[in-house]
Parts: sequence; structure tokens; C-alpha cells
Amino acid sequence: MKVIDNKFEKLGEDLKAEIKDNTKIQICASVFSMYGFEALKKELNKIDSLQFIFTDPTFVKNVSNSKETREFEINSYRREKSINGSEFEVKLKNELNGKAIAQECAEWIRKKVEFKSNIDSKSIQNFINVVNNTNNITYTNITEFSSVGLGYEKDDSIFMPVIKLDNNVDETRKFVNSFNEMWNDEIQLKNITDEVIDFMSNLYKENSPEFVYYVTLYNIFTEFLEDISEDELANEKTGFKESKIWNSLYEFQKDAVLGIINKLERHNGCILADSVGLGKTYTALAVIKYYQERNKSILVLCPKKLSENWNTFIKNYKDNPLQEDRFNYDVLFHTDLSRTHGDSNGMDLSRVNWGNYDLVVIDESHNFRNNSARNDRETRYDKLMNQVMKAGVKTKVLMLSATPVNNKFLDLKNQLALAYEGNTGKIDEKISNTKSIDTILKNAQTIFNEWSKLDSEERTSQELLNRLNTNFDFFKLLDSVTIARSRKHIEKYYNMSSIGKFPTRLKTISISSELTNIEGFMSIKEIAETLSKLNMCVYAPFDYI
Repeated sequence: MKVIDNKFEKLGEDLKAEIKDNTKIQICASVFSMYGFEALKKELNKIDSLQFIFTDPTFVKNVSNSKETREFEINSYRREKSINGSEFEVKLKNELNGKAIAQECAEWIRKKVEFKSNIDSKSIQNFINVVNNTNNITYTNITEFSSVGLGYEKDDSIFMPVIKLDNNVDETRKFVNSFNEMWNDEIQLKNITDEVIDFMSNLYKENSPEFVYYVTLYNIFTEFLEDISEDELANEKTGFKESKIWNSLYEFQKDAVLGIINKLERHNGCILADSVGLGKTYTALAVIKYYQERNKSILVLCPKKLSENWNTFIKNYKDNPLQEDRFNYDVLFHTDLSRTHGDSNGMDLSRVNWGNYDLVVIDESHNFRNNSARNDRETRYDKLMNQVMKAGVKTKVLMLSATPVNNKFLDLKNQLALAYEGNTGKIDEKISNTKSIDTILKNAQTIFNEWSKLDSEERTSQELLNRLNTNFDFFKLLDSVTIARSRKHIEKYYNMSSIGKFPTRLKTISISSELTNIEGFMSIKEIAETLSKLNMCVYAPFDYI
């Protein structure tokens, strides 16, 4: 027996040494990738045959209830798509030679490979048999037949060793006999070789630009279109698009409003993290107007120094530019969450019904990034969670912050927890992911920590983005519950003629000035030199010890 760590010693290199002419290979795995073929192309072209069993249903139909069918189809689609490269083979896909590899792999499959798939949820162990005339070899605990499973590309595993059995004839014979028994089971397995070849053929055939365009649109929007319901889209019958605030917005702000409404209805929360100066307040006011037209009770929580920003729009002031919209929402301060009585912004805190708000808008929401508990009293975060989000009616939360993450991704998790009423164990099933927010952000933090230790010349934003690209769940989470645009984004994707040019920040000008214009007065330099000559002994008593 031999242990292959698949880090320093790779499964692929061991297979290259063991595969000889007229070898027969048997594989049980959940994933087959053409990049696995590419890694062992020279050796695989001289084998006699390869039999592959998909351990999970692939290219087969599911006939269970709708929820299970949806989950089944998503997972099955991912396994089928992995033939063109698994989620950890993005780097290989970016080399743009997939068409040639797919064509070569398809020709090899037609000559030497046969595929079968498990048709239900009964488990099958992953392993590889290399059957030679002189010796049989078995590799157990393999993950998938891909460049990742062969050890040539990295995945997210810490230690997943492959066990090689080559000196125990009885053990390897058992694996070969078990494979042959499964292979001949026509009830449990279905032959899908034609389906795999058809899939491979589509990877390298010539398609019209129009077809490619429509396929691109389908893959971008398919899950959104399937999962979206009318209740999650902004209801224009409320008349909010006829309001003064809506018609005061730029196009990029209107897009944000519609996106926020969708995320609030779908996920109960949203973080608007546009850069400073892109009008987050006006965007939030349009969202408030939408829910106000639906007779919802609304609370704005803001730092006290920003109170006038929000009070202006609900007061009968001459300088209220949105007076005709008749905004009606309560304004309280972050610090009010620490108080139980007294007046604040015209409200008696002892009488406030915190649990009766349908929508809470939190300005500068990064102030609620820390939920550290205190034994002696309830923190502001605790009160916001317990008395506003959890208590009373179902409450949606819109968070405004240009810096939702300050030190750690935990900052983001604590804010998202408000939308989930503290239950971050699992993401809403509408995100189509089973990983918890904790796990997703923990993985992202690990990647960030590794990146931060790189040398300065390597520690670039592009390098961080490349590393985070392996954590697809992270970007899926951000896309589901956040909206964040920069000025560069607006300039690239919107018509700037209607917006106008963003102001350019001027370079800092250093100005040296004397203390006074009185002739003969000491200069700053002379004062500094004089002070340096004074020993200030009265302030240094230890000099006399």
C-alpha cells in the first residue's frame, strides 16, 4: 500500500508510470473532465479501453417531486458541465484551447471509452482500477477524474490522500470484481456514452454568433428567470415611478432601486455599497417611497450628525426638494438603541413600538458590524436584532454603507445576519446554495489572509480577485444581497452625457507660510532651533538622579 498526498506527489504522475500498452482502466467517480484526459493524453491513447461509471446520476432524468427535481437537475447539470472543466479548472479554461482539447477528447472517447451512470441516490465508492496482464492496481479515495483529482490543479481540500493498492492481489481483485459486477447491472446503471459524446461534440462545433449570443443570455439569466416571482418585482401599479424622487434619479440609481426592491422581497435584506458621491440617500428615498405607497411603516436609523439629511425630506421646509412626495418615516439615531426613555428627534423612546416597522433603513450600517455580546447589558446590535428584526411584524432591512467591510469579512456577516434574523446557518434556499454564510465568508477570509502575506509587488487587487474567483459562492452571495458600484463602473456602463462628468480630485498643494508678516519676527525655523537648545530641566527630574 502507498499513500499519495496529491500535493507534492501527484496521482497523475503515478498513473503515467503504471499505464502501459493494452492496459484496461476502470473508474468510478462523480466527475469526468476533458482536462483530466489532456493531462494523461499520451498514456490514455495507448490503453486498450476505459470504462467510466458516474457515481451520481448524470445525463439521466429525475421523476421525484418538484423541489427534489430542481435540486437534482442543478447538481446533475453541474456534473455534466464539469466535462468541459470543473469549478477549479477555471485557469485552464482561460487558456482558450478548450475547443481543440474537446475535439481530441471526443475522438478518443469514440474509440476507447464507454460511460455508464448511476440512476438513483445509492452510493458508490470512488476508485480507479488499472488492469494489466501482469498486475492489477487500485487507487481509492479519489475525488474526480480531472486535472484537480490528478493533483495538477489546486482545490479547496486541506488533505485528501489517495491510497494505492498494488501489492495485495486479493484486495485489488475484489475491486476489479466489484466494478465488473456493477458494470453488468443494467437495472442500477444506464449507458450514457452517446450523451457524453454529443455533449463533447457541442463543445467544438461551429455555431453562429446569434446562437452564441442567445446561449450566453440564457446561462446568465436562466436561474433568475426560473426562480423569480411577480411578488419579488417592483409593482409599478403603486405609482412610485410617478413620484418626484423617482424622476430625480439618474439611470444607474433607478437600476439600483429596482435591484434593491427585488433583493428585499427575495432575501429580506440588501446592502447598498455604492462609492461615496453616487447618491445612496436619494436611492434609498426612492425605495422608501415604494414601500410608503404600499402603506408600510418605515424607520430610518442614522448617526445623529446625519439627522438633518433625513429630517429635511419629512419636514415642511422651504428647502425640501421632495416636498410633493410627502415622505412619512420615523428618524431615530444609532445611539437611541442604547436608551430606554427620553425624547429623541421628537419621539418618546419609552413609547416607541420597535417591532412594528416593515422596513428599516440603516445609514452607515457598518456601525453594526460588531455583535460582540456584553454580559452586563444589551448592546445596540442586540436591541436592533431582538426588538426590531425578530420582534413584531416581518421586517426588511436596507443597509447603506460605502465601507461594509472594515477589518474582516465577519463585518459583512454581522450585517447580513440582520436580514436573516440572526440565523446564518444556511443561506436562503433561493440563492441555490447549501453552504452557510459563515463557511463562505470564512473561506474568503482565508484567501484574503494568504494574499495579504504576499510580497508588495505580488499583492495586487487583480491577484486578490484571481484568488477569490475560486470561491464562487462568495460572489454569488454578494450578488444576491449587495449592490456596489464605483465611478468607473458608472462611466463604463452608463451614458455619461445625461449624468455629466464626475469631478476630478485635485493634487495636494503644499504651502509654506511664516507665522506673521511683522518685520524682524522670529521664523518657525528659528523658534524650533531655540527650543532645541533648552534642556527643560524642570520637566526632566531624572537627569539629576
